[in-house]
Amino acid sequence: MITEIKLGLCNPPEPIYIYVNQGELNGNPYVWYRYDVNGQKTIPIQEKGLTGYLSELRLTTKEFKGKDNIKLDIVVSADEVYVIRTGLETNFAKTFLLALSQVQDLSKPLIISATPGEGNVVFCWLYDALTKTRIRREWNPNADWMTIIDSIQSKLQSESQPNNY
Repeated sequence: MITEIKLGLCNPPEPIYIYVNQGELNGNPYVWYRYDVNGQKTIPIQEKGLTGYLSELRLTTKEFKGKDNIKLDIVVSADEVYVIRTGLETNFAKTFLLALSQVQDLSKPLIISATPGEGNVVFCWLYDALTKTRIRREWNPNADWMTIIDSIQSKLQSESQPNNY
């Protein structure tokens, strides 16, 4: 298979980090944003969903206000590689993990949608990108999040391994 490579100016093949939080800029609400570290400014993203293939889940420790915070990095392959970074203890992360734990075939594309709730709260709605069907699971505040993450990571690893016949 020959892959067509676009020649000319481009961005380097670095992941695009997306963060989750409700905000407003010039009267326009948003729930996703990018952060320009050099300019120290938030860049709102107006789209509410990201369609792609889940390629990895990672736990990352970041310091914030002098404390270590565990972040969930959701790595999505699409037109670019995107990393959705959210706090592990957020409603977004928990609703994402609960819905994703229902998905049997992680080789199919998904739509990850950020949905605003009350106040600062943002939830994740997950959809099968082919059927546009929302994937649901009953809310469980006592879920074992690390077991769910381990199970999803195992599924992702087994699907990335070639089948030996």
